[in-house]
Amino acid sequence: MPLPLSPNIETPILQELSAVGGTDDVRFLYERLISYFPSLSDADISAIKSGEQRYWKKAVQKAGKILDENNLIVRDRGIWALTEKGKRTVEAETEGIIFAKTEIEQESLSHKQIQEILVNIGEILGFYGETEFQYYDVVWRETPKNQRLSHVFEVQSKGNLDSAFAKLKRAHDAQRSKIFLILASERDTNRAQQSLTREFRELENILTILSFVEVRKIHENLSSIAHLLPNFLRA
Repeated sequence: MPLPLSPNIETPILQELSAVGGTDDVRFLYERLISYFPSLSDADISAIKSGEQRYWKKAVQKAGKILDENNLIVRDRGIWALTEKGKRTVEAETEGIIFAKTEIEQESLSHKQIQEILVNIGEILGFYGETEFQYYDVVWRETPKNQRLSHVFEVQSKGNLDSAFAKLKRAHDAQRSKIFLILASERDTNRAQQSLTREFRELENILTILSFVEVRKIHENLSSIAHLLPNFLRA
């Protein structure tokens, strides 16, 4: 697949700067912007991260130059920052779509409520669910007496993501549990995915990341057909 053109990188730059608080060093943006383009091949990603892919940096710099000229960002010695106009642009672009909707919907969902929802999802699917088991937020087991943790969930509305990643890695390494990270919003999910790519790459293919809203939707959909599931799951 061809690498994205610089105009296609402009909006991701604004979104990423907004996600990290409005300011960042362009050296870090080069790599973090990769996740906005899932069509990039493994070879492209490897070349970008190693610095061998020169076009990528040129494209990012060109996009940044256009944003600067349009007063959407300010570039100062490698530090890129959103202007007030840039902040308004990001807000306008996300208003009414998934980010804005997610932030509104997740306000009514607490950490404890998500834990209870996850336990109920497990019960619908035939697992025994439990909250605050050892140092995990939620676990599923096949039966109450079964010592193996089939599924392990960490729920993060705030706090240290690295700690959550470490707990989940421990669960997988110990019992090959299926591991899930549940985050408050889609924006948090995107940022966690980037952190995962940078620092916990060994979890990339085994960890599932979901938002609070996605968990609630899964629960709603499963609840509506819960009475039918035993017919499909019966041995």
